Amino acid sequence: MNVIEATGLGKRYGNTWALHDCAVAIPEGHVTALVGPNGAGKTTLLNLAVGLALPTAGTVTVLGGWPAGSPTALDGIAFVAQDMPLYQSLSAAEMFHLTRNLNRHFDQRFAEARLNELGIPLGRTASKMSGGQQAQLALTLALARRPHLLVLDEPMAMLDPLARHDFMATVLAAVADDGVSVILSSHVLAELERAADYLVLLSHGGVQVAGEVEGLLSTHRVLTGPATEADRYAERLNVVHSQRAQAQVHLLVRLNGTMDPVPPGWEAHPVGLEELTLAYLREPDAMALPGPMRDKDSTPTGVTTWPH
Repeated sequence: MNVIEATGLGKRYGNTWALHDCAVAIPEGHVTALVGPNGAGKTTLLNLAVGLALPTAGTVTVLGGWPAGSPTALDGIAFVAQDMPLYQSLSAAEMFHLTRNLNRHFDQRFAEARLNELGIPLGRTASKMSGGQQAQLALTLALARRPHLLVLDEPMAMLDPLARHDFMATVLAAVADDGVSVILSSHVLAELERAADYLVLLSHGGVQVAGEVEGLLSTHRVLTGPATEADRYAERLNVVHSQRAQAQVHLLVRLNGTMDPVPPGWEAHPVGLEELTLAYLREPDAMALPGPMRDKDSTPTGVTTWPH
């Protein structure tokens, strides 16, 4: 089952397309990192998926085919936005009461037990809570709805490192204990690398890279070799990004299973999620193609023999 599936999805604000001809299918059972530069369309995609906005073009369905924003879809999705919209004058207990009455499913016992474990008094108002406590309260309200999909849009942007760590520990516990699928939009790539096992990278209003992290990392390498030979070998490689120094060049390349990716005298190194993501963000035209890698003319690439 795909927790989110979009086809030809677009959203226009005035004359500006925030999302254009977006196609993506995110399978269940993953912690999905949604990354991209500011203005890439991340929040727009999430708002469309949770029913907070209507598409200008195309379609988006959730939880195996339900229209985004439909009653069944809303029952199965919980959303925590960056600004954590809490009623500052209400206590935690009052917000539990409000949420319980606005939703068909709300686990009051779970919510109260969770705040007790965190040492957050039920009678404390949101205005008297720290940023970390407010984030935990918003997350508790979301998890107490017992969702199949938890959508998090930059929820840790204003948190200190300890609060971010505690927040992510709670999210990962929900994944392990309840099988919740998670989609997390964040700029903190180091934290995503520790938590995410699926990656969706947005750029220029569309999906540039999507796939399981393990598979993406296994099909990319960093090649290090003499800068004087970079142009000669770059023509034979699927280069995503190059970084040149005076004597050496580092090429992040997509591998082709039928070729030896290491030219004579060069070294190959594995790539991490943060390094891979940054490379594609720096080179928005370097598309990660599904299936067997193909050359620039979209013809199958055969076995490469390197000149000496």
